[in-house]
Amino acid sequence: MPARGVARNAVSTPDHDQDEYGFVPTAQIVYCFQYRVIKRALDICCSSFFFIACSPLIILIGLMIKLSSPGPIFYHWNVVGRGGRFFRGYKFRTMVQNADEIKEKLWQNNEMTGPVFKMKSDPRITPLGRFLRKYSLDELPQFWSVLKGDMSLVGPRPAGPQEWVKFEAWQRRKLSVTPGLSCLWQINGRNAINSFNEWVRLDLEYIDNWSLWLDLKILWGTLFAVLRGTGV
Repeated sequence: MPARGVARNAVSTPDHDQDEYGFVPTAQIVYCFQYRVIKRALDICCSSFFFIACSPLIILIGLMIKLSSPGPIFYHWNVVGRGGRFFRGYKFRTMVQNADEIKEKLWQNNEMTGPVFKMKSDPRITPLGRFLRKYSLDELPQFWSVLKGDMSLVGPRPAGPQEWVKFEAWQRRKLSVTPGLSCLWQINGRNAINSFNEWVRLDLEYIDNWSLWLDLKILWGTLFAVLRGTGV
Protein backbone atom coordinates (compact mmCIF):
# COMPACT_ATOMS: atom_id res chain seq x y z
CA MET A 1 0.00 0.00 0.00
CA PRO A 2 1.24 3.52 -0.70
CA ALA A 3 2.45 5.56 2.23
CA ARG A 4 -0.08 8.01 3.65
CA GLY A 5 -0.12 11.20 1.65
CA VAL A 6 1.59 9.58 -1.33
CA ALA A 7 -0.61 9.39 -4.41
CA ARG A 8 -0.48 6.12 -6.29
CA ASN A 9 0.35 7.35 -9.76
CA ALA A 10 2.02 4.15 -10.86
CA VAL A 11 -0.57 1.47 -11.49
CA SER A 12 0.58 -2.11 -12.03
CA THR A 13 -1.51 -5.13 -12.79
CA PRO A 14 -2.00 -7.56 -9.89
CA ASP A 15 -0.25 -10.51 -11.49
CA HIS A 16 2.61 -8.64 -13.21
CA ASP A 17 2.68 -11.00 -16.22
CA GLN A 18 6.22 -11.38 -17.49
CA ASP A 19 7.57 -12.01 -20.94
CA GLU A 20 10.02 -14.78 -21.81
CA TYR A 21 12.92 -12.72 -20.47
CA GLY A 22 11.30 -12.00 -17.15
CA PHE A 23 10.36 -8.39 -17.94
CA VAL A 24 6.99 -6.88 -17.20
CA PRO A 25 5.64 -5.20 -20.35
CA THR A 26 5.77 -1.44 -19.85
CA ALA A 27 2.06 -1.25 -20.65
CA GLN A 28 1.43 -2.98 -17.33
CA ILE A 29 3.06 -0.14 -15.39
CA VAL A 30 1.22 3.01 -16.39
CA TYR A 31 2.38 6.41 -15.15
CA CYS A 32 0.02 9.35 -15.44
CA PHE A 33 1.28 11.35 -18.41
CA GLN A 34 1.59 14.63 -16.56
CA TYR A 35 3.71 13.05 -13.83
CA ARG A 36 6.04 11.44 -16.39
CA VAL A 37 6.52 14.83 -18.02
CA ILE A 38 7.20 16.47 -14.65
CA LYS A 39 9.61 13.70 -13.65
CA ARG A 40 11.60 14.06 -16.88
CA ALA A 41 11.60 17.87 -16.58
CA LEU A 42 12.90 17.55 -13.02
CA ASP A 43 15.64 15.20 -14.23
CA ILE A 44 16.75 17.59 -16.98
CA CYS A 45 16.65 20.75 -14.85
CA CYS A 46 18.41 19.29 -11.80
CA SER A 47 21.05 17.31 -13.69
CA SER A 48 21.84 20.32 -15.93
CA PHE A 49 22.20 22.57 -12.91
CA PHE A 50 24.44 20.18 -10.98
CA PHE A 51 26.50 19.29 -14.05
CA ILE A 52 27.26 22.97 -14.73
CA ALA A 53 27.62 24.02 -11.09
CA CYS A 54 29.95 21.11 -10.32
CA SER A 55 32.08 21.40 -13.47
CA PRO A 56 35.07 22.96 -11.61
CA LEU A 57 34.84 20.17 -9.02
CA ILE A 58 34.59 17.55 -11.76
CA ILE A 59 37.78 18.88 -13.37
CA LEU A 60 39.56 18.96 -9.99
CA ILE A 61 38.55 15.40 -9.13
CA GLY A 62 39.69 14.23 -12.56
CA LEU A 63 43.13 15.75 -12.02
CA MET A 64 43.39 14.25 -8.52
CA ILE A 65 42.55 10.78 -9.81
CA LYS A 66 45.06 11.07 -12.64
CA LEU A 67 47.84 12.17 -10.28
CA SER A 68 47.09 9.79 -7.41
CA SER A 69 46.99 6.40 -9.14
CA PRO A 70 47.67 4.84 -12.56
CA GLY A 71 44.69 4.23 -14.79
CA PRO A 72 41.85 6.15 -16.46
CA ILE A 73 39.91 8.96 -14.79
CA PHE A 74 36.53 7.38 -15.47
CA TYR A 75 35.25 3.89 -14.88
CA HIS A 76 32.74 2.83 -17.53
CA TRP A 77 30.67 -0.31 -17.73
CA ASN A 78 27.61 -1.73 -19.47
CA VAL A 79 24.39 -1.08 -17.57
CA VAL A 80 21.06 -2.83 -18.02
CA GLY A 81 18.41 -0.14 -18.23
CA ARG A 82 14.66 -0.04 -18.68
CA GLY A 83 13.30 -3.09 -20.47
CA GLY A 84 16.73 -4.71 -20.64
CA ARG A 85 18.20 -2.02 -22.92
CA PHE A 86 21.96 -1.66 -22.46
CA PHE A 87 23.71 1.68 -22.11
CA ARG A 88 27.14 2.89 -21.07
CA GLY A 89 27.47 4.05 -17.47
CA TYR A 90 30.19 6.35 -16.15
CA LYS A 91 31.64 7.07 -12.71
CA PHE A 92 34.89 8.45 -11.43
CA ARG A 93 37.34 5.60 -10.97
CA THR A 94 37.69 4.81 -7.26
CA MET A 95 39.52 1.49 -7.51
CA VAL A 96 42.84 0.16 -8.73
CA GLN A 97 43.14 -0.41 -12.47
CA ASN A 98 42.59 -4.21 -12.45
CA ALA A 99 39.72 -4.14 -9.94
CA ASP A 100 37.42 -6.43 -11.93
CA GLU A 101 40.07 -9.16 -12.11
CA ILE A 102 40.78 -8.90 -8.38
CA LYS A 103 37.06 -9.13 -7.56
CA GLU A 104 36.94 -12.73 -8.77
CA LYS A 105 39.45 -13.63 -6.04
CA LEU A 106 37.45 -11.79 -3.37
CA TRP A 107 34.04 -13.40 -3.90
CA GLN A 108 34.50 -15.58 -0.83
CA ASN A 109 34.48 -12.35 1.21
CA ASN A 110 31.24 -11.07 -0.30
CA GLU A 111 28.94 -9.67 2.40
CA MET A 112 25.86 -9.35 0.18
CA THR A 113 23.57 -12.26 -0.66
CA GLY A 114 22.68 -12.71 -4.33
CA PRO A 115 24.55 -11.61 -7.46
CA VAL A 116 25.86 -8.26 -6.14
CA PHE A 117 29.35 -7.95 -4.65
CA LYS A 118 29.75 -5.93 -1.46
CA MET A 119 32.75 -5.84 0.86
CA LYS A 120 33.12 -3.30 3.66
CA SER A 121 36.93 -3.11 3.59
CA ASP A 122 37.39 -3.66 -0.12
CA PRO A 123 41.17 -3.63 -0.78
CA ARG A 124 40.61 -2.50 -4.38
CA ILE A 125 39.46 0.98 -3.35
CA THR A 126 42.13 3.68 -3.44
CA PRO A 127 42.52 6.22 -0.57
CA LEU A 128 41.11 8.98 -2.79
CA GLY A 129 38.39 6.62 -3.98
CA ARG A 130 37.30 5.97 -0.41
CA PHE A 131 36.84 9.70 0.15
CA LEU A 132 34.94 10.13 -3.12
CA ARG A 133 32.62 7.26 -2.26
CA LYS A 134 31.96 8.55 1.25
CA TYR A 135 30.49 11.76 -0.15
CA SER A 136 29.16 10.19 -3.36
CA LEU A 137 31.42 12.38 -5.49
CA ASP A 138 32.22 9.41 -7.71
CA GLU A 139 28.61 9.57 -8.92
CA LEU A 140 28.89 13.06 -10.47
CA PRO A 141 29.52 11.80 -14.05
CA GLN A 142 26.19 9.95 -13.91
CA PHE A 143 24.35 13.25 -14.24
CA TRP A 144 25.29 12.91 -17.92
CA SER A 145 23.34 9.64 -18.08
CA VAL A 146 20.36 11.44 -16.52
CA LEU A 147 20.58 14.22 -19.10
CA LYS A 148 20.59 11.66 -21.93
CA GLY A 149 17.56 9.91 -20.48
CA ASP A 150 19.33 6.62 -19.76
CA MET A 151 18.83 7.21 -16.05
CA SER A 152 16.62 9.26 -13.75
CA LEU A 153 17.47 11.10 -10.54
CA VAL A 154 15.35 8.57 -8.66
CA GLY A 155 14.71 4.97 -9.62
CA PRO A 156 15.89 1.41 -8.98
CA ARG A 157 19.66 1.12 -8.74
CA PRO A 158 21.06 0.09 -12.18
CA ALA A 159 22.43 -3.42 -12.61
CA GLY A 160 25.30 -4.77 -14.68
CA PRO A 161 24.80 -7.63 -17.16
CA GLN A 162 26.73 -10.05 -14.91
CA GLU A 163 24.21 -9.34 -12.15
CA TRP A 164 21.15 -9.29 -14.39
CA VAL A 165 21.67 -12.81 -15.77
CA LYS A 166 21.53 -14.11 -12.19
CA PHE A 167 18.27 -12.32 -11.32
CA GLU A 168 15.27 -14.45 -10.47
CA ALA A 169 12.17 -13.77 -12.57
CA TRP A 170 10.46 -11.65 -9.89
CA GLN A 171 13.62 -9.56 -9.42
CA ARG A 172 13.71 -8.57 -13.09
CA ARG A 173 10.60 -6.44 -12.60
CA LYS A 174 12.91 -3.70 -11.32
CA LEU A 175 13.95 -3.26 -14.97
CA SER A 176 10.42 -2.17 -15.90
CA VAL A 177 11.28 1.47 -15.16
CA THR A 178 14.25 3.77 -15.76
CA PRO A 179 17.07 3.18 -13.25
CA GLY A 180 18.09 6.05 -10.99
CA LEU A 181 20.96 7.68 -9.12
CA SER A 182 19.19 7.22 -5.80
CA CYS A 183 16.47 4.93 -4.49
CA LEU A 184 14.72 3.75 -1.34
CA TRP A 185 17.48 1.21 -0.63
CA GLN A 186 20.10 3.94 -0.50
CA ILE A 187 18.29 6.19 1.97
CA ASN A 188 17.15 3.30 4.17
CA GLY A 189 20.55 2.23 5.46
CA ARG A 190 22.18 0.64 2.43
CA ASN A 191 25.30 -0.21 4.44
CA ALA A 192 23.17 -2.19 6.88
CA ILE A 193 21.26 -4.10 4.18
CA ASN A 194 23.11 -7.24 3.12
CA SER A 195 20.16 -9.04 1.53
CA PHE A 196 19.77 -8.61 -2.22
CA ASN A 197 16.14 -9.69 -1.91
CA GLU A 198 15.50 -6.80 0.50
CA TRP A 199 17.21 -4.43 -1.92
CA VAL A 200 14.94 -5.56 -4.76
CA ARG A 201 11.88 -5.46 -2.48
CA LEU A 202 12.54 -1.77 -1.83
CA ASP A 203 12.96 -1.16 -5.58
CA LEU A 204 9.61 -2.82 -6.28
CA GLU A 205 8.01 -0.84 -3.45
CA TYR A 206 9.17 2.31 -5.21
CA ILE A 207 7.78 1.12 -8.56
CA ASP A 208 4.39 0.21 -7.10
CA ASN A 209 4.02 3.44 -5.08
CA TRP A 210 5.65 5.96 -7.38
CA SER A 211 4.63 9.60 -7.14
CA LEU A 212 6.28 12.97 -7.57
CA TRP A 213 6.07 13.42 -3.80
CA LEU A 214 7.93 10.14 -3.23
CA ASP A 215 10.67 11.23 -5.65
CA LEU A 216 11.09 14.54 -3.79
CA LYS A 217 11.15 12.71 -0.47
CA ILE A 218 13.94 10.40 -1.71
CA LEU A 219 15.92 13.34 -3.14
CA TRP A 220 15.65 15.13 0.20
CA GLY A 221 16.87 12.03 2.02
CA THR A 222 19.67 11.68 -0.51
CA LEU A 223 20.88 15.22 0.19
CA PHE A 224 21.16 14.48 3.91
CA ALA A 225 22.90 11.16 3.23
CA VAL A 226 25.52 12.95 1.12
CA LEU A 227 26.06 15.71 3.69
CA ARG A 228 26.43 13.13 6.47
CA GLY A 229 28.96 11.23 4.39
CA THR A 230 26.98 8.00 4.55
CA GLY A 231 27.12 7.69 0.77
CA VAL A 232 24.59 7.33 -2.00
